[in-house]
Amino acid sequence: MLLPATANAPTIRVADGIAEAVDTVAAQAAETHRFLRRQWYVAAVESYGGDARTLVVERDGRPVIALPLVGLGPKPVGLGQVPGCYWPFRSGPVAADADAADFAALLDGARRATRGFRLGPVYDDDPLLAGLQDAAAAKGWRALPRFIADSYLLDMAAQQADGAWPRNSTLRKNRFNEKHLASHGTPDWTFISGADWTRDAFDALAAVENASWIATRTDGRDAKFTTGGHGRFWRRLVADPVLADMLWAALLRIDGEPVAFSFDLNAGTLKYAIANSYDTRVAKHSPGRLLYYRNLVRALADGITRVDWGAGDSGYKRTIGADRGPAIRDWLFLPPGLPALLGRLFARRWAGSGHRTVADAEGEGDG
Repeated sequence: MLLPATANAPTIRVADGIAEAVDTVAAQAAETHRFLRRQWYVAAVESYGGDARTLVVERDGRPVIALPLVGLGPKPVGLGQVPGCYWPFRSGPVAADADAADFAALLDGARRATRGFRLGPVYDDDPLLAGLQDAAAAKGWRALPRFIADSYLLDMAAQQADGAWPRNSTLRKNRFNEKHLASHGTPDWTFISGADWTRDAFDALAAVENASWIATRTDGRDAKFTTGGHGRFWRRLVADPVLADMLWAALLRIDGEPVAFSFDLNAGTLKYAIANSYDTRVAKHSPGRLLYYRNLVRALADGITRVDWGAGDSGYKRTIGADRGPAIRDWLFLPPGLPALLGRLFARRWAGSGHRTVADAEGEGDG
């Protein structure tokens, strides 16, 4: 469906499903956001459900913004939300040269196609969020935030510039723990990416989660790779070879049995640290710590300079050198008229459904 636009204005197109144009926009996006490809949303819809459509802003026939949406709440309400997995965030791709007119056009299309939409959880410096905030203020939309958590960022290049990183004392402690870890059997440290993403590789990560604290202390729904968790989503992503090359795991096996992993998404010089887990039977030897230090040293060798550790910190992120980064928030964008009026009445309740303070979000980890 083509929504009308004024002369010389960007064109708004609403496509059924997840439009092929998503890949075109993602290729023009900031390097940190190029993982927001069509298969990212296809995998989300296949894993979590929903009838998808995509708002595409085109300038001179070139797609510059793509906003995939599925329904939010009862269908008669008419709200939408961006599909996707929480990790590392839930947004849409934006070409680096998208301008104010493009975002204004996106809201015009969203007003005709929805009664509002949810964006997030997403970082405060997200390009789609920034453009929508400015457009919303200019066009009378109401933008309602709720705080989720602060992010934590590790600048490895800056750490190295200030001195040796990892510190020699850290490496000595790691060698000590590796020596005692070997008492359980022969350790094997490997990395997985690209064509290495086989069924067996995902099964190995799921096996670690099934032997971890998440299997004994939670209902398991937050697990990334198990059948009862988010396993279907991540397995479907590697149907896109571009995403398969971005996904990365460091895996520790002992006598051939997987006991720990770190799972990331590499976006240029930035690594999104999405999940790590370990078998509780070898917990006293800090297998997770040993693995992610090896992983980060490898990342430096591969040209990665920063690590985004995601939401919250139970202590280890700051210990490793990470600093607090942009806040992560959920947003509701409601058009002028009755939706915006209702949003004004609903704002306090929406904000209260998130975390009230930074302290409330600490210890929530990557979930």
